[in-house]
Amino acid sequence: MKMTRYEHLSPSDQMRGMEPPPLEKPFSEEDTFIPLPKPVEISVPPLDLRSAIEGRRSLRRFARDPLSLEELAYLLWCTQGVVRVAAPYYTLRNVPSAGGRHALETYLLVNRVAGLKPGLYRYLAFSHRLLEIDTSHTMGDRAMAACLGQPFVRASAVTFLWTCVIYRMAWRYSERAYRLVHLDAGHVCQSLYLASEQIGCGCCAIGAFDDLMLSEILGVDGEREFPIYCAVVGRKAD
Repeated sequence: MKMTRYEHLSPSDQMRGMEPPPLEKPFSEEDTFIPLPKPVEISVPPLDLRSAIEGRRSLRRFARDPLSLEELAYLLWCTQGVVRVAAPYYTLRNVPSAGGRHALETYLLVNRVAGLKPGLYRYLAFSHRLLEIDTSHTMGDRAMAACLGQPFVRASAVTFLWTCVIYRMAWRYSERAYRLVHLDAGHVCQSLYLASEQIGCGCCAIGAFDDLMLSEILGVDGEREFPIYCAVVGRKAD
């Protein structure tokens, strides 16, 4: 923390005139994609904000009912939905981020979502669709093991696994980025809590995970891109 104080910061690459990194992690158009319902077409029941805040609790037990694809799309839209792009410098989204840099990538362990095979996916925020990564039958157990064996990772309808592409933030803020990306993760997860309340679901944030094991599962190097936060979502049990 001390070395991220302003008196210790190196000149940022933005200050040095270097080109900014991409605002979204690259992918191949030859991969398998799942289109999501458009945000304007998603219908959710109204919920008073005070009721959502006061009713929010971290839940670890869920009903077996699946989420609909529309409900999953709504949660993704609320947590990382792109409202406006000012490439290559920033995006405006439904959650705040330092300088609009939005260094997080959203991965999903899908356990029970109607119309989706169980497995690992990545949310492509710019095109509002899912990228299929791995639908092997062992993925759920591996992700649970990476989260220190916590069973609700496997029992949820979907588990959100957020990573951070650190240079996307460090390009502008140098070492200070290591503080800012954790603030961003908090903004995203709180939005997930509140959006989950609106669709009759519960949420529980997870900070306990094996960094190296989860990095391996997600196919990231653990340094330039590393896991930063997780959260489970599922239908509330009676």
